[in-house]
Amino acid sequence: MASFSFGTGNAAKLLRIPLYAVGRIGTLLLPRGRRWVFGCGAGIGDGALALQRYAAAAGHDTLWLTASEREDRDASALGMRFVRKNSARGWWATARAGVLVVTHGLGDVNRYANGGAFVVQLWHGIPLKRIGLDSPATTQVPSIPGAALLRRAVGILYRSAAQRIRVLPAASHRARGRLESAFGLGDDRVVVTGEPRVDVLSTGTEEDVRRAASAVLQGAVGDIAENTRTILYAPTWRDGAPDPAVPTAAEWIRILRVLEERDAILLVRSHPLGEGGYAPPLPSRRVRALGAAFLPDVTPALAAVDVLITDYSSLAYDVGLLRMPVLFLAPDAEEYARTRGFYGRFEDVAGTAAAADWSEALTQLDVLLADERAFEAASVRSATLSAGVHAYRDGRNTERVYQVIRARGIPAPKGAA
Repeated sequence: MASFSFGTGNAAKLLRIPLYAVGRIGTLLLPRGRRWVFGCGAGIGDGALALQRYAAAAGHDTLWLTASEREDRDASALGMRFVRKNSARGWWATARAGVLVVTHGLGDVNRYANGGAFVVQLWHGIPLKRIGLDSPATTQVPSIPGAALLRRAVGILYRSAAQRIRVLPAASHRARGRLESAFGLGDDRVVVTGEPRVDVLSTGTEEDVRRAASAVLQGAVGDIAENTRTILYAPTWRDGAPDPAVPTAAEWIRILRVLEERDAILLVRSHPLGEGGYAPPLPSRRVRALGAAFLPDVTPALAAVDVLITDYSSLAYDVGLLRMPVLFLAPDAEEYARTRGFYGRFEDVAGTAAAADWSEALTQLDVLLADERAFEAASVRSATLSAGVHAYRDGRNTERVYQVIRARGIPAPKGAA
């Protein structure tokens, strides 16, 4: 079932306007220092972790803001200093930071203390579906009297928050245009450096990358036999609406049959904001959950996956860096295009063979796993799609982002030459 919607989230933001105002007064009175403070809406990971490691290695004072006991444990295991973002210490750390690094929004750090900071927004994927100011979902509010005025107020607040972003890295010039439009920013703020979050897919030999990914994946879902094919299913959040692709009992039976016949496992990664009922009617080791509770950041594990099944996830662009075949399962493509919208046409990404249900998707999957030529052809299509949106694949995106930040006036670490 859906666990969050823009409507309820925006209503809460409007109710918190007095707290934002008080927090802004506080940040006007406090000087900002040199520390870099990091947060990520998905947990310890993503581009924020890549940049934190780089900045710390360069000698900067860094601090991670956590949101749960799980994040506390993960940060501690990585040897990172951290505090809870919604605590008094989290407010103080955010208010005094020289640089704030986020991946989802300003709520990744303390939302009441970001005024006047140098904000780096490492967005968490190349947009396929419309986001931010380009999507009507962003300004949704509950259906109550005065809803139109509330939507207008939410739009103003969103645009105002976006204007605090000083650096927003883009994977390519195509992605840059989408981000400029979604955040209402000029090309002086959105820079084509490549995305730090995907450096892990391009660093080291192919064998080393896959070995490291296998260790990450098996740490999350348990042992996987060496010759077993691994299928990742990653459906997209439906903005609070139910997921139409949850399999029926009959579809689960066929899913399990195909997995058994092809010696494969299905890893189900529901979106953390809208986890659905993706559990087969009978327990099976052929289907394993891989939600954010098991693995906050899936990117380091992608090289251990053989096939991706998704609908509108930006993973469809990322796995092409690994030449991974992608199958599209989108039963609500027309409705989603009407209500949320895409950048370009969905068919330009998914082709004309996107499955409308699990029966079609399993037929396509069965062919991929049985026919080496079909698998290779799908790999080439995936790599070609990725090449159009990833300008860099040298593992140095994080370095380029760091250099841009420094060039914008952020001082070197204390004691640096």
